[in-house]
Amino acid sequence: TTHYLFIVVVAVNSTLLTINAGDYIFYSDWAWTSFVVFSISQSTMLVVGAIYYMLFTGVPGTATYYATIMTIYTWVAKGAWFALGYPYYFVVTPVWIPSAMLLDLAYWATRRNKHAAIIIGGTLVGLSLPIFNMINLLLVRDPLEMAFKYPRPTLPPYMTPIEPQVGKFYISPVALGSGAGAVLSVPIAALGAKLNAWTYR
Repeated sequence: TTHYLFIVVVAVNSTLLTINAGDYIFYSDWAWTSFVVFSISQSTMLVVGAIYYMLFTGVPGTATYYATIMTIYTWVAKGAWFALGYPYYFVVTPVWIPSAMLLDLAYWATRRNKHAAIIIGGTLVGLSLPIFNMINLLLVRDPLEMAFKYPRPTLPPYMTPIEPQVGKFYISPVALGSGAGAVLSVPIAALGAKLNAWTYR
């Protein structure tokens, strides 16, 4: 019972950490103009939580369940902002579930080999999540215009957008995000596995 209570606490807290990564990562202007940062934080946080959760249960499909929890939480946050009068696209709900399904598939296909799940699954998440989310962000109407029209009350004055040209510094956001996410997901997933092993001691 103690172990299951512990994993529930870990799942909830890591989910909250993911959906609040950077404090404003889900708002359309930040997610759009800093896509590389978005990709790194989301792919690594998804892999850490999913690997930890999946290795604890030993059941393929757990990563998808974990991603579903995060998706539901974020839609609740999106609904809360919408109820406050902000536009529908003010909060962007990231696409975690397909990448988590690939992680589950790697765990299942390698006969529940945790090292393969970390290396193969982590790489698949790091490569796929930026692609899925770039498609997601392309559907947002005028993200920078929305950033100027609806400034966030929690945003410090020194971080208020000044000009809608920050995106020009990235030649290929999908390539940069995918590469960085894939490289960083594997060692951080390994760290999650180490924490999982430490829990059993």
